[in-house]
Amino acid sequence: MNIEEFVNNLKDLNIDIDNDKLNKLDIYYNFLVEYNSHTNLTAITDKEDVYLKHFYDSLTIVKSIDLSTVNTLIDVGTGAGFPGMVLAIMYPNIKVTLLDSNNKRINFLNELRDKLGITNVETIHERSEIYAKNHKDMYDLVTARAVKNMKELTELCLPLVKANGYFIPLKGNIEDELNNAKDIISKINGTIEDIITFNLPNGDNRNIIKIKKMDKCPDKYPREYKDIVK
Repeated sequence: MNIEEFVNNLKDLNIDIDNDKLNKLDIYYNFLVEYNSHTNLTAITDKEDVYLKHFYDSLTIVKSIDLSTVNTLIDVGTGAGFPGMVLAIMYPNIKVTLLDSNNKRINFLNELRDKLGITNVETIHERSEIYAKNHKDMYDLVTARAVKNMKELTELCLPLVKANGYFIPLKGNIEDELNNAKDIISKINGTIEDIITFNLPNGDNRNIIKIKKMDKCPDKYPREYKDIVK
């Protein structure tokens, strides 16, 4: 996906992107490739692939939610910042928290934030189950992209969501994962509001699961990680 195709495909998502944001994404891409030469962040480094499989893919979350209504967002297991950093660039109205247990990734994100000159991003170096235990019912929107299976991911992410907020993971194939996760979704007072299935412009399958948090998180969740994965 070249830049022109990227811009045109964003229009199909009802996203208008200005030159300032395009410039920030260009800085992001170049710094990602530079940093990746000595620290493993991503296997995808070709420019057209990054714009399709990282930048555009991150922004498809708008198929499920109006981001102008979101004040606080946390991206769990953010890695190199997908989707959280991309959303922070495109939606400066959102206070974005990027959570990852790998400090090398957090260092990259801190340097990237400084290069971009954006102020709506905070980074947290912590294991997700520990952070979730201490920050329950805090965020309007919790997202995660290509992280763990849905059963484990739900218990790590849904506790962070405010009542009436949303957990929206971005996934590939999810049929078996979702069936296995329905019980824990219910136990943490979540309900599946929508499942959006579509293909990226290159034909890759994607699923967006929109889970609404109906009430506060029960005290017992999230459990210790060893209990989650049992």
